[in-house]
Amino acid sequence: MLRNTQDILEKINILKNLLLNNNKNNVLTGAGISTESGIPDYRSKGTGLWEKFDPMKYVSVTALMTDPKKFFDFNIPTWTKYVNAQPNIAHKVIAKLEEMGYIQTVITQNIDGLHIKAGSKRVREVHGHLRTCHCMECNRTYPFEEMANQYFAGKNPPHCSYCNGMLRPDVVLFEDPMGKDYLKALEDMEGCELLVVVGSSLQVYPVADLPSFAKKLAIINKEETPWDRYADLVIHESIGEVFRHLADIMQINVN
Repeated sequence: MLRNTQDILEKINILKNLLLNNNKNNVLTGAGISTESGIPDYRSKGTGLWEKFDPMKYVSVTALMTDPKKFFDFNIPTWTKYVNAQPNIAHKVIAKLEEMGYIQTVITQNIDGLHIKAGSKRVREVHGHLRTCHCMECNRTYPFEEMANQYFAGKNPPHCSYCNGMLRPDVVLFEDPMGKDYLKALEDMEGCELLVVVGSSLQVYPVADLPSFAKKLAIINKEETPWDRYADLVIHESIGEVFRHLADIMQINVN
């Protein structure tokens, strides 16, 4: 349920008008949009994954190279859950808004692939994805399942069947450079009239700087972000509830 329902509904109506009255609208999503799909976020106070674990010890290039067994023991079981997750109401409404022409690009920090599962077409996965992995020696590409299946069969670390090099996921680890999708996202932000931030703490750079390229900014996140004071609209509420009500007032059907 929404808190302060009347106040929040007024804000959701403002969000609707921002989407309708601006011509180039992009969405930037973070881990908070996927929590209602059963995927934990990283930085929420008291529950964030990085409050319990140092990402540099588990999800960095150094971790992969110095202790690959520990790297895969920590990540593969978690990532497999991500692969099996399903999009929630927020992913589905965003996909419909894109289909209707109210959103031009979805930029996501998430590696779960849920925007694509929900039907979004123009998606920039700036931190990579879990659809594929590749060999660090010969660069041969495999489905993510190849790496996961080897791991669960007791082969840790997983290896390339062609050259026996170690496999790694096609995600941007800590210490990795940003990939091509980030450069595309920067291009997509040129002339952006409205950026709607959904479920991002806006603390991870360089992605956290993307709001500076937008003329107008709306933020939907349960907790405060460093960009709140610069935003035209801020909603600290359940993301699923916000998009459920947005779908109602915009008469968007998401079965």
